[in-house]
Amino acid sequence: MPNIYNALVVKGRDTVGQQINVTCEVQQLLGNNRVRAVAMSATDGLMRGMEVIDTGAPLSVPVGGATLGRIFNVLGEPVDNLGPVDTRTTSPIHRSAPAFIQLDTKLSIFETGIKVVDLLAPYRRGGKIGLFGGAGVGKTVLIMELINNIAKAHGGVSVFGGVGERTREGNDLYMEMKESGVINEQNIAESKVALVHGQMNEPPGARMRVGLTALTMAEYFRDVNEQDVLLFIDNIFRFVQAGSEVSALLGRMPSAFMYVPADDLTDPAPATTFAHLDATTVLSRGLAAKGIYPAVDPLDSTSTMLQPRIVGEEHYETAQRVKQTSQRYKELQDIIAILGLDELSEEDRLTVARARKIERFLSQPFFVAEVFTGSPGKYVGLTETIRGFQLILSGELDGLPEQAFYLVAVDIGILRIRLNDQWLTMAVMGGFARIGNNEITILVNDAEKGSDIDPQEAQRTLEIAEANLSRAEGKRQAIEANLALRRARTRVEAINVISY
Repeated sequence: MPNIYNALVVKGRDTVGQQINVTCEVQQLLGNNRVRAVAMSATDGLMRGMEVIDTGAPLSVPVGGATLGRIFNVLGEPVDNLGPVDTRTTSPIHRSAPAFIQLDTKLSIFETGIKVVDLLAPYRRGGKIGLFGGAGVGKTVLIMELINNIAKAHGGVSVFGGVGERTREGNDLYMEMKESGVINEQNIAESKVALVHGQMNEPPGARMRVGLTALTMAEYFRDVNEQDVLLFIDNIFRFVQAGSEVSALLGRMPSAFMYVPADDLTDPAPATTFAHLDATTVLSRGLAAKGIYPAVDPLDSTSTMLQPRIVGEEHYETAQRVKQTSQRYKELQDIIAILGLDELSEEDRLTVARARKIERFLSQPFFVAEVFTGSPGKYVGLTETIRGFQLILSGELDGLPEQAFYLVAVDIGILRIRLNDQWLTMAVMGGFARIGNNEITILVNDAEKGSDIDPQEAQRTLEIAEANLSRAEGKRQAIEANLALRRARTRVEAINVISY
């Protein structure tokens, strides 16, 4: 008799002679040499009397670098029409949990480079995060930015498990990942994510186990490659729903709650999940309507890590003051709508002004959105984030207009500085600007003194960039070639300014 969780393979031909190959997972031993198994794919054409082979082990899936940039089903089979995957390294989806003494009990923050997340709802390393938001508020873009930042800043990878997604949703996500560079079409091995999908039209067994397939791939990167890994499950409700359907199939008592597809955080589906999470990131339709991205709600988003003993007094105090200011602004919005801003007290008007600056300063240009906006993305460290909000809260920046805090970024161009009665010319390749009292602090991605640039090398780089732009195919290549051309021209201009 096969063991529980063993994979069974049903082989044969249907009534019209087509080959059938269905994998099932043993769930119950019924006695009298009978088992009850749950199918991992469609059962069309199955008939009594077909041969069933016990593989003698749980379902195993490919793991390691070969999975990056590829799309798999619950069985670990590629479904992206890009050819076979190296299956020399595989791992079973059912394994023993690590011993309690092996678990890391240290509480530490995982820096994402996204200001609003790191300041107000920091993620725990090794923790569980919930991302909540309605349609069209920016969940996919936020997910792709997290995938991008973990790869660039932490040298890590991500695994995306699509549980019960529509085919259209999975296809759209894949295409957006290719456009944004998260999946590298030219060199698949340089991709930053592996995707596993169990679609809405598949049997509940596939939808219930696709999360374990994704988890198995993620655990290999963590345990064997010793990399930081982000595991995304989209979405957890459909995973629970699939488990409920399988329970009904097996004659067990299914859990019962309804799903109401609306922007309602008190709905039983998301509310049931909250108790299991270390942090919740809630996206607001109101902020998205204002054009503030990422549209993360600073008041609804929470984290168990936001405690003085974990993040430090400075971080905690700054975050609490930001939340208090935002909460007071929210309370005053009805009064402002009815009576106007002039009817508020001087103190409340100052609070509103600072809250609106905070709201805009929480915005940030994303790397993965460069292909859509043309603006260079920014990774902002936690120290710089805290310092920026402290300046707003202290009142040092009260004299500046709100717009000065919206997506504050420095473009590619020439920077001239007067130093000791001499002009210093620099080629700046984009960055982040912090505007202070009678001062501007610029943090740049890359900068070169005009006097240090080799004119011949700069001219050659410019010619290569012009040639690459003329050969660019597709929107993404054109935007990247255009950015490279702007950088090359800026370096040449920096030399020319020196020569005048």
